[in-house]
Amino acid sequence: MIDKLLGWLRHRQAPVPDALWNAVISALPFLEALNQDEQLRLRRLAEGFLAEKEFTAVGELELSDAICISIAAQGCLPILELGLDYYRGWVGVIVYADEFIIPRSVEDEFGIVHEYQELASGEAWDGGPLLISWRDAQMAGSGYNVVIHEFAHKLDMLNGQANGIPPLPAQLSPSHWQQVLDAAYDDFCARIDAAADSAQEMLFDPYASENPGEFFAVMSEAFFETPTLLRTEYPALYAQLAGFYRQDPASRTFRKAAGRQPCGG
Repeated sequence: MIDKLLGWLRHRQAPVPDALWNAVISALPFLEALNQDEQLRLRRLAEGFLAEKEFTAVGELELSDAICISIAAQGCLPILELGLDYYRGWVGVIVYADEFIIPRSVEDEFGIVHEYQELASGEAWDGGPLLISWRDAQMAGSGYNVVIHEFAHKLDMLNGQANGIPPLPAQLSPSHWQQVLDAAYDDFCARIDAAADSAQEMLFDPYASENPGEFFAVMSEAFFETPTLLRTEYPALYAQLAGFYRQDPASRTFRKAAGRQPCGG
């Protein structure tokens, strides 16, 4: 399987086998909801992505064509209307079997550096590789999507740090984007505080409250996986994301994900 994948990398834009592509699409409701033309264009983008990027498995995970195609297809959904050039400047995709440890360091207000380790399901490095937990990637389909999350960070980083403001098209006002993002982020953080007092379950991943960059990434997950919910809760934010991604996922027809089997590896 790995030899076959490397063959795709050597022979650029080689087609993904029909059976594997169809298996990936049918396992992920937010991809199956694409119309025929969109699925065809996504497939071409994924093939181009596979030709340009290098996949590496870490630990006990055996890298397979199915894993690489699934990650490529999900990761290319955000750039369906933007183009592969939006993923320029980096080549590595590192896939872990499960969550992994990342060493961190932070300097406090007194200039003392504190080092610690963080358990992560994904990580996007500015100018470097993208790291994915395959176990978490297989949870896609119900509003949690580590692949889209990390690829959204890559888009956010195109014009600097991941701060929730990706490079915007001319028709989107940066000041209005900032205003909408800040208002939605502040409201979400207030909901987090209220939920903590009442033990209320959140509609979106609470990790979005970490900072505006994480908020953008989590809301991008929701935009593609649970678009109707996002449009209902944050209509102004949904409109801004639709303007950036040039897509309207809420207009697509999603089948129920209940009982869906994860895409195999």
